[in-house]
Amino acid sequence: MSLRSLNSVQRAAVEAVDGPVLIFAGAGSGKTRVLTHKLYYLVQEGLFEPEDILAVTFTNKAAEEMKNRVMKLLNRKRLSLSIGTFHSICARILREDITTIGFSQNFAIYDVQDQLALIKVLINELDISKNILTPNQVRNQISFLKNKMITSDMQARKARTIMEKNIVRIYSAYQKALKVNDALDFDDLLLYPLNIFKKKPTILKKYQKKWKYILVDEYQDTNRPQFHFLTQLAEKHQNICVVGDDDQSIYGWRGAEISNILDFEKFFSSCRVFTLEKNYRSTQQILDAATSVVMNNDRRSEKNLVAANGSGDSIGVMETVDEQEEASAIVSALEKEIKLKKRTFSEFAVLYRTNAQSRALEDSFRRMGIPYNIVGGIRFYDRKEVKIVLAYLRLVVNLKDTISLRRVVNFPARGIGAKTLDKCVEQSEKDNIELFDVLKKPKKMEIRGKQSEALSVFYELIKKYHSLREKLSASELAHSLVEEAGILKFFKESTDPEARERLDNVEELLTSIEEFCIRESDATLSRFLEDVSLLSDIDHWNDSDNRVTFMTVHSAKGLEFPVVFLAGMDDGLFPIYGSLDSKDELEEERRLFYVAMTRAEDRVFLLYSTNRRRMGSENVSGIPSRFISEIPEDYLERIHFSSAVTRKFVSGKREKDTRTEMIRTVTTFDDFVVGDMVEHSIFGVGKIMALSGGGENQRVGVVFKDGTRKKLIVKYANLKKITD
Repeated sequence: MSLRSLNSVQRAAVEAVDGPVLIFAGAGSGKTRVLTHKLYYLVQEGLFEPEDILAVTFTNKAAEEMKNRVMKLLNRKRLSLSIGTFHSICARILREDITTIGFSQNFAIYDVQDQLALIKVLINELDISKNILTPNQVRNQISFLKNKMITSDMQARKARTIMEKNIVRIYSAYQKALKVNDALDFDDLLLYPLNIFKKKPTILKKYQKKWKYILVDEYQDTNRPQFHFLTQLAEKHQNICVVGDDDQSIYGWRGAEISNILDFEKFFSSCRVFTLEKNYRSTQQILDAATSVVMNNDRRSEKNLVAANGSGDSIGVMETVDEQEEASAIVSALEKEIKLKKRTFSEFAVLYRTNAQSRALEDSFRRMGIPYNIVGGIRFYDRKEVKIVLAYLRLVVNLKDTISLRRVVNFPARGIGAKTLDKCVEQSEKDNIELFDVLKKPKKMEIRGKQSEALSVFYELIKKYHSLREKLSASELAHSLVEEAGILKFFKESTDPEARERLDNVEELLTSIEEFCIRESDATLSRFLEDVSLLSDIDHWNDSDNRVTFMTVHSAKGLEFPVVFLAGMDDGLFPIYGSLDSKDELEEERRLFYVAMTRAEDRVFLLYSTNRRRMGSENVSGIPSRFISEIPEDYLERIHFSSAVTRKFVSGKREKDTRTEMIRTVTTFDDFVVGDMVEHSIFGVGKIMALSGGGENQRVGVVFKDGTRKKLIVKYANLKKITD
């Protein structure tokens, strides 16, 4: 395998090995290709052994894909390469060395729900009114401070207002509680390796010796702890290659610092710089339109992206009355693209600034029977029944984990209510022992009868599996525990209509543990729980499904689709209202818009509404996003849409005085019978097999020629009866 498939700049960047290297990779410029070929080159040429290399990505999905591609290039089935996200790599370091800062190797990793549960407990204990601070506000603020490497003591010196002082109080109590629970949050995963390196320089030297070459993806999104982590690891050998695009830096709100990439040459003065400007994804029209917006930012590196795919179509701009008509307009444009370009559903993505915008879109797509995947809903591992099983497993691993204990001590119901648990908490504080250890002596707390027995049984159950955790496989332990704890029995016997689905989810979790044990050589229960806690929404997204993808622009980072609809292009929604008074935040919104535009390969549609309901309020009059006005009119195609019973889809470039119309007439209600042949604009010809309801509520069940079965509302389906 050679590097002949790379262009001249890509190849030069791959072959630049000695010393620091900075690669500015414009959108769609083959960044992943360069990264994988560089890893291939380092190993194939014998420059470094695989175990000498550390490759850092921002998602587990990206890490897995990169590793598979490199193995394919090298024609190997296994590769001892350290590759993963910052959080997963730091977690591995901590599993090995965290005892030096007073935690056990079995520490728990708290996700957002766990953090909120703990903060809620602390707010109550500190007697702070919920009207002043919500758990979510506190969590966000603590996370922001940690990403800036600001401790509670440091922040205490800056706090002036009552709110700021209360946040400091909770922050301090929160860190102490995490220590008591032998737990870390996501931000701690990045901070604590730095603490270890400072306290034990020999450990830092160990990893400096271990990783002689460091490769970093999406460097523009690194925060302060990540910057210090990388610079310390690279200090000895100076062999570090970072790849990124400052125009795609979109995580300033969670601590990312664009200066890390823009000032890289200041920190590594001998570095070589490469700029990838040949775009292999989008058309020139899309690139020029996106660039015309982002070039209004002051802090950026200059790039001149050239499309390999030619000029392409103009950017479609559609004005709608409200969010419902916006959704209808998207469906109409999607139908036209399917008819004219023979596209599949998976070729479309609908992007939006906030998750709340998805509701009207989902309603419209469901009515029309159009399949979709939504990224950012409730993750599988966040579902209540799954969280319960995971909490049992986490408690088995870490008996100090009070948040997991609180979640499962009364599930299935054992008669252990809040008052009983409060008694246990009081006793643990009085005796200065772990909350879990209090449970074995309920009578000491004057707890009698069934509650006393329930606490004792629960204590013995967890203790039993804690002692078995090294003797049984993760799969064997999980299966046995959910059975003995009565979880399976509870859902099997429940009369709740959702019980069957919840049981299926529990069984699916058990299956995932089985698969983990088969797949991984180091398949411990701790390792499984660690992997689950580090999954992101995008790691669950399956691009092989033939469905339209719904997601926020942030979630779409790194993905690509032939056609992108960008909904909610109203000023105050995109850019978001809170950014309008801040130059830095407005620049980040521009970069976010640039990311949205450059997800598209062939076509982009921008939609805005003149009226939109926001946060449950009355309709708010809207104006087009300022970003639309920053695009030269030559790049835009104004598309007029009206959502009457008869729809007119009118389009045409401004410079031409020509218009085309597509008129679709909806069949009147109550006009169908079972056996009728009908035509749908997307699914084609089918036969009505069932009818229900009447008037505006009439529904039909249709089997289409390709075997597709759909239940459709006649009012919205625009079915045409075939009379011949």
